[in-house]
Amino acid sequence: MTHPSPDLLVDGATILTSDPARPFLKTGWVEVTAGRITAIRDTRPERIAPATRIVPGGGRVLTPGFVNVHTHAILSMVRGVAEDMGFAPAYTMGVPHGHDVRPDEAHALAQLGALEALSFGSTLINDSFTHQEIALPAMAGTGLRAFGCGRIHDVDFTRVHLGEWRHEDAIGDWTLGLASDLIAAFHDPEGLRTGVVLAPHAPDTCSRALLGRVRELRDAHGLKINTHVSQSRVEVDFIRERDGMTPPQLLDEVGLLDESLIAAHCIHLTDDDIVRLGRGRATLAHVAKGNQTHGCLAPTAKLRQAGMNLALATDNMHADMVEVMRWALATGRLQEGGVSETWQPAAMFEAATMGGARALGLEAEIGSIETGKRADLVLFDFRRPHLRPLTDVLGTLVHTGQGRDVETVIVGGEVVIEGGEPLRVDRMAVLEAAEAAAAALWDRARAEAALPR
Repeated sequence: MTHPSPDLLVDGATILTSDPARPFLKTGWVEVTAGRITAIRDTRPERIAPATRIVPGGGRVLTPGFVNVHTHAILSMVRGVAEDMGFAPAYTMGVPHGHDVRPDEAHALAQLGALEALSFGSTLINDSFTHQEIALPAMAGTGLRAFGCGRIHDVDFTRVHLGEWRHEDAIGDWTLGLASDLIAAFHDPEGLRTGVVLAPHAPDTCSRALLGRVRELRDAHGLKINTHVSQSRVEVDFIRERDGMTPPQLLDEVGLLDESLIAAHCIHLTDDDIVRLGRGRATLAHVAKGNQTHGCLAPTAKLRQAGMNLALATDNMHADMVEVMRWALATGRLQEGGVSETWQPAAMFEAATMGGARALGLEAEIGSIETGKRADLVLFDFRRPHLRPLTDVLGTLVHTGQGRDVETVIVGGEVVIEGGEPLRVDRMAVLEAAEAAAAALWDRARAEAALPR
């Protein structure tokens, strides 16, 4: 009996599978047909058809694509500034805000953020910001899987950076309506090229009534929720004054604290909050670099121990998930006061791959290199001084690797990054469009900041 030749063969790479049953192959061959992994071999196939595309694996390390569960691609517009502000851009004077972004600027900046993530090995990002009806197809156009949603809120975001929280029903109706339209246009549970994860911005920018309506929309479509939780003292103090409780308690009361919740940051928590988040089996979107850059640490070790699923995210920071694995490892070790069995490179690699897939309910489809799963694959070029010797491949990737070491990215069996360069978009055209968009936004923001209040 003859078997059909694969469409693509990764030829003799060292493989980190993220599959606990077979986590490491010193040398292996991965066959891909119709976008899925059809075989993982220990020896090279004897016959390879001329039509099979050969992707060189010698000297490379093959991993699953990373799943980045909380991003804001358009916020690449505040790169190099937001890191030193000590507060989220939406709450800060003198910088561009989401409501300032025009459609053409949204397209340009979304493509920049997506291309950065894809080039560094993320094959799926979960994004939230403004103009998502433009951003989602723009991001997917680079070749990655783009999930996300516009910010759902009923606060007047044109006043928040001035320290005013003014909730209006009409704004809630509008943002929830945009989310419903996005579901109809872009939620693709079969192809998984685009998808919708509902994104109530944060407990302080959503009224209790609006959070209840988000729950209803979630339940009607079987979706996940992505929101900021206890990211700042301002949020915590506001919810305590408005609702007489903490943000996790509020989310619990309105029915949003369960396995469908992806909770970003989770910095300012009480012991009860930690218990609730763990009991609900929510996912922690661990923004390790962003939190530490702002001088904060989420109680990650306690949250994992309580039962939260750990996934990694870059937020609006540098979209290098290899770097984030390193920061996340350091966070856990700082909190535990040393090196332990629970905070090892393998745990961070799992969080960057299967942890993210699990957060989105896609663990049967992506997140590991297993027969039958979608072929979302990344090849790191280990023929570099900082990645040798190969004593412990995973430890070396986490401790000294960089997203810049990515040579090839495959999404759904399609090579979308080759030799470090994108194949679906023109890299320089993306850079130039984003540069022009950011310059225009900053000019307008500076002019607005100079106006009398």
